[in-house]
This record gives sequence, C-alpha cells and structure tokens, in this order.
Amino acid sequence: MKNTPSTSTRLINFLGSMNLAITLLVVVAIASIIGTILKQNQPYTDYQIKFGSFWFDLFRMLGLYDVYSAVWFLTILAFLVISIATCVGRNTPGVLRELRHFRENVQEKSLRAMKHQHNLTTHLPAAEAQSFAQRLLTNQGFRMRQKTADGHTVIAAMKGGSNHWGYWLTHIGIIVICLGGLMDSRLPLMVAEWQGKLTPETRNIPASDVPAISQLPATSFSYRGNVDIPEGNRANIIFLPMRDGYYVQHLPFEVEVKAFRVEHYSTGMPKSFESDLLIHDKDLPAPLEKTISVNHPLIYKGIALYQANFGDGGSEVKLRLHPFSTRYAAQDLDGKVFRDYNLTSSEQQFKLEVNDFRLFNINDMEDEAGKAIKKNIGPSVTFKLRDASGQAMEYQNYMNPVSIKGQNYYISGVRSTPAEPFRYLHIPVDAKGGIERFMRLLSNIQDAELVKKSAVETTRSSMQEATVQNPEVEKQVVESMIRLTMLFATKGADGITQEIAERFPQEKQESASEAFMKVLNASLRAVYVETLKQEGITSELSEADWQFFDDSILAIDKISAYGSPWFVQLSSFTQIEASGLQITRSPGKDVVYFGSAMLTIGVFLLFYVTHRRVWVWIKPLDNNQAEVVVAGSANRNQPEFELYFNSLQKTFQQAMVQEVQDVSSTGNN
Repeated sequence: MKNTPSTSTRLINFLGSMNLAITLLVVVAIASIIGTILKQNQPYTDYQIKFGSFWFDLFRMLGLYDVYSAVWFLTILAFLVISIATCVGRNTPGVLRELRHFRENVQEKSLRAMKHQHNLTTHLPAAEAQSFAQRLLTNQGFRMRQKTADGHTVIAAMKGGSNHWGYWLTHIGIIVICLGGLMDSRLPLMVAEWQGKLTPETRNIPASDVPAISQLPATSFSYRGNVDIPEGNRANIIFLPMRDGYYVQHLPFEVEVKAFRVEHYSTGMPKSFESDLLIHDKDLPAPLEKTISVNHPLIYKGIALYQANFGDGGSEVKLRLHPFSTRYAAQDLDGKVFRDYNLTSSEQQFKLEVNDFRLFNINDMEDEAGKAIKKNIGPSVTFKLRDASGQAMEYQNYMNPVSIKGQNYYISGVRSTPAEPFRYLHIPVDAKGGIERFMRLLSNIQDAELVKKSAVETTRSSMQEATVQNPEVEKQVVESMIRLTMLFATKGADGITQEIAERFPQEKQESASEAFMKVLNASLRAVYVETLKQEGITSELSEADWQFFDDSILAIDKISAYGSPWFVQLSSFTQIEASGLQITRSPGKDVVYFGSAMLTIGVFLLFYVTHRRVWVWIKPLDNNQAEVVVAGSANRNQPEFELYFNSLQKTFQQAMVQEVQDVSSTGNN
C-alpha cells in the first residue's frame, strides 16, 4: 500500500507546480493588458462619462481603474512569487547535484545503450588513448573527472552547466521584478487607509485647504503624480490620484518653471515641447537649472521630473458679450482662465466659468475639392455659463471666422454634458468681417414696431400688385406677419410648428405650415431689407446678400436651443502656458531593471546553451591494444548535438585508430 503524502507535501507540490505558475502568469499578463489599454487612475467622472453607469460600476467593483493596486492583483502577484520561490527551492538541490556530479561511476552497459555512442578497438596503448581523450576534451572546453576501477578507466566530461544557471536566473529574475513592482506600488497607502490613517480628498479645493489626513510627507518611499506649473511659478507638491479622490504629496524641494517652449508643425499640431526648470533646495548652494523635454527627464535626489504634457496656465482673455435678446445688455469682460465671473442682467443672474484657452485647434475640414483635411482654425476659449439654479451649459467659441464651403462663419460649440458631442451655432460674417449685421438683424426681428412697419409696407405693395383693396385683409396679414415673426424670434421654427399643431387638425397642418412659412419668410425678408437700409444699402440685393440672409435665419432658428442669452466673442488674449510635469520616486525601478537583466540572461542561457556530457570508457586489451567506447548526451537541442557527436567520434576515430580491427556502432554515425 502506497504511503499517502502529508498535507505539507501536497501543499508544496501544489505551490511549486508548473500548472499553477503558468496560470498565475497568464492572469498577470491579462491584467497587465487591461492596465495598458484602460488608462489608469483617472477621475471617476471621466470613466462614468465614457462607460455609462452599468459598466462603470462593474469595472469599479473589479478594480480595473487601478489594476496594479487592486487587492486581487496583489494577491495573485504574491501567490506567483510564492509559487516560483517554492519551485526554485524544491528543484535547486537536484540542479546542484546535476552540476556537481560527473557520473564517473557509469557502467559500460549503460554507455552502450545510449543513443549517441561509438565503439572502437585501437592498437594504441590504453594510457596513450586516455591521454589523447583528455587533451581532446580539454580543447573542446569540457571539465572532466577520471576514475579507474575493475581494469578500465572512465573519463567523464561535461560543459554548458551554465544552462542550469539559466533556470535560476529566469525564476529568480521574475521574483525580483515582482518585488521591485511591489516596492513602487500603492500597497503602503492601501494599508494606511485600512488602518484609518489616510483618507483621499474628494473635494475640489485648494491644496492649502486639504486636511492633514489627505496629505503625504516628503519622505514617502515611492509615489507618482502630476502637477501643472505656469511659467514663472513654482510648486512643492504634486497630486496623487486615488479612486474618486486624490492625495497631496509634498516634495523635498520646490520646482520652478522658468520658461516653457513648444514648437508646432505647419498644421498647428505640437511638434516638441520643453521646460526650463529651477530646483530650489536648501541643500543646494544655488538653484539647480535644467532643461527637460519628452524622454529627457531631470533626476534629483532619486526623484525624476518628466515633461508629460502642457496646458493653459491662466491665460488672459478679453471677451465681448453680444446679447441675443433686447432684454439683456452687451458686456465687455477682461477675464482669466480658471476664474469665475458673475454676470447680471435685467431678469436673471449668470456665472461665467472660463475653463480653457487653446491657441491651436486642429479640426477636420473640407477643402475646395470636398476632401477632408486637418486644418488649424485658430484660438478658442472654453467656458461654462451657469444660471441661478446651478444648471450649466458648456461652450467652445472660436476667435477667428471659419470658412465652410466658401462662406465664413463665427462658430460656437455647445453641449449640456461632457458626454455629449458639441452642437454648433454658425453665425455668418458680414462684408466687414464681423457679426454686426447679424446682431442688428436679430435685434430688428425682435423690434415689434419695426416689424409692423416692414409688414405694412410689404403687405400694401403686394396687394397693390394684385389690385386688391381690402383694409380688413391687410390688417389680418400684417398681424399674422408680426405674430409669426415675434414667435420665430423667441422660439424658432419649432415654436411655429408647435402652434400649428395646437391650432389645426392633423390633416390641415401641412397646408397651414406652408402658408405660415410663406408669411414668415415675407416678413423676415422685409425686416432684412430694412436692416440693410440702416447700413445705407438701397441698391438691388446681390446673391451674396441673400446668402447671408439664409445663413442668418438658420442661425436665429437655433438660438432658442443655444442656452445662452449672449454670444461670447473672444476679441484678444495674452497666452500663459503651463508645463505639465509627472514627478516620480521609484526606488523599485532599479530592482526591476536588475530583475529584467537576470531574466534576459537566464532566457539566453536556457535557449542558447546546452548542457553536454561525454564519457570515454577505455579498457586495456592484450597485445598492447585498447577498447574505447565514446558516448554522449545533451539536455536539449538533440539534432544539433547529434551533429556535434558525429564530428567528435570521427575525430576520435581518425586520431586514435591506426588499424581498426573491429568497429561496431549502435548510435547514429
């Protein structure tokens, strides 16, 4: 009856099994792929916008937003280290025995049974055959031992023992890499959180207001965070993202961005960017100055400062607020990015939050041939307009007119949430390159007296041409034109469609809509003609004038859904750029590099070095002759070893055999 292995033996066999190690490596590889594809440690709001509520909650439960610090990943990593360490510990004694034992006690029967063996009889004395075999194997790089017993001599030789070192280096290299990764992981932060010593800050507040329980000392063992520093400013902290919050990590020095430079391609895309940094440290006699760029960091006191990105550092912008309604007034505003401004009007209060300024905007545009091309459409300002109830709409307004199919427009993008794409309002540019004609037309459409005057003139002219004289009909037509124009000015075409749906049965709505639109179009054209007269244009209107009218009506139709009582025009700016730095302290980096070097060398030894053994069995015969058996084996790459052994045995045969009396071979010759 077989003995049942103990629990400890079964546990060691399980932990040291190849199946477990491969399974854990596959899981770690899959997790690493997820961590590479899915950008890690971003604000939770970004993930929620990107994936939606269901997938956001599922991915958060699985810890995919911070894979490398997830409990399950660290647990698998720990099991992998234990498994590999167990495997190494269990197999090392056998490997050492394999390296120390030359197997000089091998029997003649065993040698003759090997696949690679050769037998010959020579007239050379046994001593000379033995001396030749030793010289030959030494020249081939073999180490050897010799044993004489029972009337024969065995020379046992081997080389390529470093192949077994490859086993150690690959396994221990993986362990070293894992330990180096753990050194730079967030495990200490997680332990401190479990103990209640640290809690991430979730509020958007100044760093000076962050409580001590969310701040980390400058002596922290490892960290990786980011900070944006405007030109001429300095900072001694970075922000470490943690799930739905962050920690404030203090640095042992201050970083000042003396200057920031960025080069662009002709299309406006960034080509390269760099920062001139000053390190202020009490341990330095003078500030340390260094220019960094992408892939060329500054390393000081074991802390690496990388040029990660760039952004706005609080640019100064001049804004002109053009009202869409006569109930609001035009305003001029001198603002700065990242600042908020209260706007007052006769009816409601708004807050203007200036969020970003971009000098270059690369968009897909159509050229004259209709092909899509990348084109820089110039500076833009991004802001939110928040009403008294807290509801906000986000806008992106471009400073310069944009040419679309030969027509120029001022473009304003609007959306209610970051998850939505921008919807664009196109305001046509007049002959002077501005929006004054459009704003004057919009104001005139909202002027009841001017609309009435234009409606009366248009109606009378039309009735005279038709030789109709009916004051009652004239009055009804004029009233309809005024009412439809006022309705269009406030609610757009949707407002007119809604009124038709409320006033007419479904079978008459189409004919009513056609009649209403004819009346509305006549009124709007009359107001437009009056607008041009205010500019001094009394000649017959050109095709370009009527194209401007069509574009203006399309824009006015969208104002009701635009969400802002003003069109905010960027008139001038003073750009202030900020250098985005990633600052890391990674003591485990060198450990990982060392483990990677071990792994690389180990893989090389395993794949390109073969552990070879050769035995030469020599037995003296009568008449001063000797019988020689040459045998060999290798632990890998058998086809290559077969060629090597054939060459080796031929060398023995040519040198040792002067007169071969009997040659027999059961190997591959």
